[in-house]
Amino acid sequence: MGVLIFLIIVVAVLVVVAIGMAIKVVKQFEKGVLFRFGRLVGPRSPGLRFIVPFVDVLHRVSLRIVTMPIQSQGIITRDNVSVDVSAVAYFRVVDAVKSVIAIENVHAAINQIAQTTLRKVVGQHTLDETLSETDRINLDIREILDVATVEWGVEVTLVELKDIQLPDSMKRAMARQAEAEREKRAKIINAQGESLAAAALGDASDIMMDHPLALQLRNLQSLVEIGVDKNTTVVFPAPLMSTIGELGSFLARESAAAGTGAATTPPPTDRATPDPEPVWNGAPMPV
Repeated sequence: MGVLIFLIIVVAVLVVVAIGMAIKVVKQFEKGVLFRFGRLVGPRSPGLRFIVPFVDVLHRVSLRIVTMPIQSQGIITRDNVSVDVSAVAYFRVVDAVKSVIAIENVHAAINQIAQTTLRKVVGQHTLDETLSETDRINLDIREILDVATVEWGVEVTLVELKDIQLPDSMKRAMARQAEAEREKRAKIINAQGESLAAAALGDASDIMMDHPLALQLRNLQSLVEIGVDKNTTVVFPAPLMSTIGELGSFLARESAAAGTGAATTPPPTDRATPDPEPVWNGAPMPV
């Protein structure tokens, strides 16, 4: 009786284990690939699936996008500059059957080929192109990976260069180059400003030549600006002094002209003018 109960318990346990091995759950983001006696039966959709224990094997393949970092690679660019470049790749499985049958480990394979492709593509560009044309480099890497992984049932959705490490000597050289470029722009802008200022001063001088009073008004404005600080300094501009000198000369000439006119014109008198004395042989005649 005890042996019978023991056998019943063993059979029940085996049945439970067999049922547990026969029931498989394929999640929504997965797809199952069923093998029976080592031969492909076909894919299985998400949901509750039953298999024959010890006969069938169900491989579940994730269809979600996988983020794979590509470790830093020591690369020599086309202009013989050593750089360390790291990237990140995004891919997903589009054919679960191929990803299981065509390749043993799809993640490891994509990682290795991504590193190789990264070294190959970056090595074909110069340092300046690597720093400025990252979009084109990303597109080239993705196209090469797509061609290699299409037979594995994998689609590479995106490849991005993540970090570019430069040698310290190259960083210093680039810093000096950037500084020189900034100085060049500053000198060009300064020269353009001087040119515009010179042109404006030339136009102003032409206007002052046509209107002499404009220069005097500018001098008076300068004096007003100097006197804002309430200092005791008195400044007389040279044009103002010359104007004062010319004004003094003008007044002197006017005074001289007025004096000469008064000396040549006799003042009027009330008495009659005396007759001239008679002259005989050049001498006055006695009266």
